[in-house]
Amino acid sequence: MKSSADPGAQAGPEGTAPAPEDNSLPAVAASHPLGEDIARYTDTYFRKTKAIVERFGDCRVTYAVFLRRPVVAAPRLALEWLARVGRERGAEFRVELLFEEGDWVGAGEPLMYVTGSFHHLVDLETNLLQKIGPACVAAFNAYSMCTDLPYVAFLAMDARHCAGLEMAEMMAYAASVGSRRARAETNAIGFIGNATDATAHFFGRSRGLGTMPHALIGYAGSTVRAAEMFHETFPDDPLYVLVDYFGREVTDALEVCRRFPDLAAEGRLGIRLDTHGGRFLEGLDVAASYAVLERHAPQAIRTYRTPEELAWLTGTGVTAAAIFHMREQLDAAGFRQVKIIASSGFSPQKCKLMASVRAPIDIIGTGSYLPERWSETYATADVIAYDGEPRVKVGREFLFERPRAAVGGIGRKSC
Repeated sequence: MKSSADPGAQAGPEGTAPAPEDNSLPAVAASHPLGEDIARYTDTYFRKTKAIVERFGDCRVTYAVFLRRPVVAAPRLALEWLARVGRERGAEFRVELLFEEGDWVGAGEPLMYVTGSFHHLVDLETNLLQKIGPACVAAFNAYSMCTDLPYVAFLAMDARHCAGLEMAEMMAYAASVGSRRARAETNAIGFIGNATDATAHFFGRSRGLGTMPHALIGYAGSTVRAAEMFHETFPDDPLYVLVDYFGREVTDALEVCRRFPDLAAEGRLGIRLDTHGGRFLEGLDVAASYAVLERHAPQAIRTYRTPEELAWLTGTGVTAAAIFHMREQLDAAGFRQVKIIASSGFSPQKCKLMASVRAPIDIIGTGSYLPERWSETYATADVIAYDGEPRVKVGREFLFERPRAAVGGIGRKSC
């Protein structure tokens, strides 16, 4: 049996290499149901089955939990919740993890076996699966992004795209798991932090990271004034400035650099590109974008590209051409230490495209590692043994990949 690794990710100061891993266990979000709330948030047919089992007699069952697509194992939140429920009910659930946290899990492969009282397990399936599927798929996406762009630091900015507190916790946890696997395999920088304090512990931090939203630029009336306000209020923080508010990305970026030359020279100043997809970054159009790529990555435009890939290269918004163009302008003005932070739709596919041209990005702010097709996140649990007797519905015999003699005796870790 393999035991689950700790989900606390390594992370370091903003924009730097990761710090030592934080091995403290995360707190379970208040939205995870316990007590009577479990019945309210579980499928009715499971509650009815619980009542039937209570009437006709309990038995010991084994569940196999799996997903239908490849994922990266991220079971910790589900197991913590299961352990809490077990303690609350005075019931022992025995779990055998077939994959360590961060392991690659193939489509249809059982991620874990859970054994215990049918009466106490049957009404937990709904909530257990909710905590497994989305986290495993998001961890897979985060891993893919970090391995494709190992030289880039990532910041998890998914919270505002999540459907509530529980999802926000799962997605931050998933990013930390995928990131840690990527670092172990490729020495990638990976995710250095996230946007909220509540889930910062997954990245070894006590606080979330971030600088300014567009609303602050509007409040200040100019990009430079917003930067001044931020620096006066948070003088010890790196200064990462949005430059697209007025559609003058290059002009405003250079003005900010000239206003803070010391920060620029120290590498504590960064320019965040978040140009709207409805227009080009200042100084670019289609022809100029092709010219930029011809100078820096000519192979990128001399091969077959899908319409989506071509848009990420030379179209509107935050493109490869836009990033190269901004780097050119900063370097030409003598600001080679100023970082470029890119955001806006950086999904695994867009990250792979940026990696293919080695776009000069220092940090990516992204929430787009969240699963794009929610149907791919559906985890499934099937009972495969009743009082030690192997039994499963026709078509799910693949869940018996373990020797049948072992099915009735599954369980090495008690919850």
